[in-house]
Amino acid sequence: MQKKKLQVWLPILFSLVMIAGMFIGYRIKENMPGKSMFFMDKRKPVEEVIDLVKNKYVDEVNIDSLTSEAVSSMLAKLDPHSIFMPASELQQVTEELEGKFYGIGIEFNIIEDTINVINVIQGGPSDKAGIKMGDKIIKAADTTVAGVKISSDKIRNLLKGSAGSKVNISILRENESKQFTIVREAIPIFSLDAAYMLTSNIGYIRLNKFAETTYVEFMTAAEKLQKQGMQHIILDLRDNGGGVLNEATEMADEFLDDNKMITYTEGLHSPRKEYKCKRNGIFEKGKVIVLVNEYTASASEVLAGALQDWDRATILGRRTFGKGLVQEQFELSDGSGLRLTVARYYTPLGRSIQKSYSNGTTAYLEELHNRIKEGELVSFDSIKHGHGKKFTTASGKVLYGEGAITPDVFVSADTTAFNKELTNLYIKGTLSVFAYRNYLSHKSTFSTYKTPAEFEKNYTIDDPTWESFKLAAAKDSVSLNNITSKEKDDLIRQLKRLTARQLWRTEGYYEVTNAQDAMVLKALDELRK
Repeated sequence: MQKKKLQVWLPILFSLVMIAGMFIGYRIKENMPGKSMFFMDKRKPVEEVIDLVKNKYVDEVNIDSLTSEAVSSMLAKLDPHSIFMPASELQQVTEELEGKFYGIGIEFNIIEDTINVINVIQGGPSDKAGIKMGDKIIKAADTTVAGVKISSDKIRNLLKGSAGSKVNISILRENESKQFTIVREAIPIFSLDAAYMLTSNIGYIRLNKFAETTYVEFMTAAEKLQKQGMQHIILDLRDNGGGVLNEATEMADEFLDDNKMITYTEGLHSPRKEYKCKRNGIFEKGKVIVLVNEYTASASEVLAGALQDWDRATILGRRTFGKGLVQEQFELSDGSGLRLTVARYYTPLGRSIQKSYSNGTTAYLEELHNRIKEGELVSFDSIKHGHGKKFTTASGKVLYGEGAITPDVFVSADTTAFNKELTNLYIKGTLSVFAYRNYLSHKSTFSTYKTPAEFEKNYTIDDPTWESFKLAAAKDSVSLNNITSKEKDDLIRQLKRLTARQLWRTEGYYEVTNAQDAMVLKALDELRK
């Protein structure tokens, strides 16, 4: 009987002893920063140091900021593309990749401490509510935004919000105050800058990134141009820093036939994964030229590399950036994010595009500057291909396997730089502000131009407009009295591009730009051969 009583009470006694031990351990831990409650749970030195700083440091510190810097320093020892993103930055990065955000659908510019609406997205929330180009925003979400030196980021945060939520806007239109309530909707962030016919049978498509909507945008544009007679295509990937790999491989499938390899990825903890063609593409016939430059990177290089390996396209321009590392994004418990390199990607022939980062991040980032100093941007013979082995395509073309995609046809950069004073016109926004104001002052004149092609052919910056621009430049402390004829021509050309952008957004800008773009003109020559 006594033994049975002991068996009944024994678990309770054990529980009491455990609770007492935990309590004593907790009291000890309070006086020993950085120590764990449980001896089996050994903490890492980083955690111990952060706890010691938090509990013992002489001054108050921002622990979140300190932790972010510690993590960023650690990742910098791995490779240049593994990065830590605080929660405040992660949302914007996610929006870029998803290709949308929720807001009111305007483009704005802060001019003389006033928010000016420089474009209204057609069919968007602001357009529906009655907001017009030229309106000045005085209040947003009951917050005064005019004359208070507010930042662009703060304005964006006031205008963004959840789908279906409302925001009150007060604007000034021709000295009359007006109030609007705007319902926020999904606003697309387009990957496609322009898609139009350069000639009766040559189409042009420019992509600025690879987001989750890029493939659909490309297909919509390509099918439209094919209906207009497109038989050959110039695909412009200049300044395209990459993005979602799947979007690039889906696009490659439209140019390549059968079940050809597009790319494959491989890493220590990531088994080899192959991406192959899986359907008939809409552009398996016809000539293809891909435009690239030193800022073409990542997924853009995958697409260019695949088409080059299979002799499907002529790569034209300058050597690409050389980013052949694949990142996977992980969301952390506090809302921040980690973009960690998990694999390398390779072209169908097995070329690794990644340039060396063995000398550290600083040297890696300065590599582009070194290309300029060493003359690579103006001379094909100055290109350094590293020590990677050579690869040969089916047609016998020799390709290099280290440090980016080398073009088949080289086009040098225009290294004629503005003098330092004229550069201020770009830094201060003088050019864009003048183009915007000049457009508002002459809307009836500009409305007579129905297409960018007509505008490019017939519109000129006349003498009165140039004199007005000189006055605007002088107001920003830049004198245009002694500039060269080339400098003047370049400024006039840029004013014309920016005016076209006011009329037709990015498509107008690039259609006017491309009329005198060296790479586009060279691509047309190649296609006509």
